[in-house]
Amino acid sequence: MKEIFDILSDECSKKTTQAYSTSFSLATKMLGPSIRQDIYNIYGFVRFADEIVDSFHKYNKEKLFECFERDLQLALDDRISLNPILNSFQNTVHKYNIDRELIQTFMSSMRQDLTKSVYTTVEEFNDYIYGSADVVGLMCLQVFVKGNSEKYDELKNAATNLGSAFQKVNFLRDIKEDEEILSRTYFPNIDLNTLDEISKEKIILEIEDNFKKGYLGILKLPHEARLGVFVAYKYYRRLLKKLQKTPAAEIRNSRIRVPNIEKIGLLTGSYLKYQLNLVK
Repeated sequence: MKEIFDILSDECSKKTTQAYSTSFSLATKMLGPSIRQDIYNIYGFVRFADEIVDSFHKYNKEKLFECFERDLQLALDDRISLNPILNSFQNTVHKYNIDRELIQTFMSSMRQDLTKSVYTTVEEFNDYIYGSADVVGLMCLQVFVKGNSEKYDELKNAATNLGSAFQKVNFLRDIKEDEEILSRTYFPNIDLNTLDEISKEKIILEIEDNFKKGYLGILKLPHEARLGVFVAYKYYRRLLKKLQKTPAAEIRNSRIRVPNIEKIGLLTGSYLKYQLNLVK
């Protein structure tokens, strides 16, 4: 029975989320039960694509990516895949009628990571941010609003701003690893050697603006989605604050983290605010 395989596929996506991201896993647990698994399914798909271009250095990444892309298309067309991650993802895509263009845009940005290493203009950078992060937020939004196109249109701008904020925080945190291991420089005209306090503050102000616009959308999310997204927002805001307090020289030489004990504290604090109706 395919139902058994679908259950197994969902479990694979959930385990993938838990294995690769403690923070995202905690946030997803705060989502309503009716949408939680579908966010696991989206994360599993996104993570597998990202791992191909970022981690499998001893293998032919282009060949692996082409196989994954082909299997994705077959999964979407046939409504089944023997790759459990793609099987669970296609179920979510069809359940919420997720826009295929969002998926294609994401895959195009991931493919860029195979060959493109430097982003020299703001336009290039923003296009990459949209394809690698914003569209993922929009996929999740389609799940959050359960196909309500009017609500989706209302929250679309906030979702892209939140996706941009999360991705830019990741880029700032990982600037050393991206350049030294992956030979990539995402921020225009800023590399590991030119990151100073002035350029760092400029990046942080831009992220703060994204967060401000994104937060307005969190307040308007359906009840089932609001707490989970708020937890993710609080985690990334905390990480940004730590980066702001960290000298640029230290960011250039180490990876700043939010310890697990702080993550648990964030989760508890966010839950209490939600229960006290302070997240409205």
